[in-house]
Amino acid sequence: MTEHTFRKYDVEMDEICSELLRMGGCVESMINDAIGAVVTGDASLIDRVKENEKEVNKIEVAVDERIATIIALRQPAGIDLRTLMAVAKMLTDMERSGDEAEKIASMARRLHDDTKKFVPEIELQHMSKAVAKMLHDVMDAFARRDSVAAAAVVRSDKQVDKEWKSAMRSLISFMIEDPRTISGGIDLLFVARSLERIGDHSKNMAERVIFMVHGADVRHQGVKAAERVVREGTQSEGGT
Repeated sequence: MTEHTFRKYDVEMDEICSELLRMGGCVESMINDAIGAVVTGDASLIDRVKENEKEVNKIEVAVDERIATIIALRQPAGIDLRTLMAVAKMLTDMERSGDEAEKIASMARRLHDDTKKFVPEIELQHMSKAVAKMLHDVMDAFARRDSVAAAAVVRSDKQVDKEWKSAMRSLISFMIEDPRTISGGIDLLFVARSLERIGDHSKNMAERVIFMVHGADVRHQGVKAAERVVREGTQSEGGT
């Protein structure tokens, strides 16, 4: 490749990474707006989530096409190929996170449309903040190629899972004790479940960052395996 072609290739890679980060910013806003709508019933927040979801879908399709073109024309290798593979997978997890945020917004509308609905008093904002932080942190880890931060995101998914189980137990108890809360309780169960799934998608993306940096696939191997790969990879780099 000529020097001009190399420069164009670098620009294309940077633009793909930037678009993934922009997509992450949209999804993070969607999560915060959706939970805000659950708490307040603000219809403008729900509408904003719906609009952002359309933008997230557009970014996914556009970046997918660009990745396919670069692989076909540039035949990247090494870290560049791993980056493109990671971004392609992360696009899917990010888009699905946006879908879950849209589901939460839909539940918010249901919860507040029926003024006679009895809704259990349960705290979900802590869980939503933890999930939004996971998404934010994995995007930061991707931008900085920071596998240590990515491994921390993988570990934090365990806490989100615990909060999901706690919320589920509390909601079931509410519905057993007061049948009037069943409808609202089920809606909140869907909200909590969507938050837990966003946490899962963030964990998946963190595993992709580890693959991108170290070339090791840590999917389905657990937190300790991910941390070991990062530790060994970091020590190896430090020793060179």
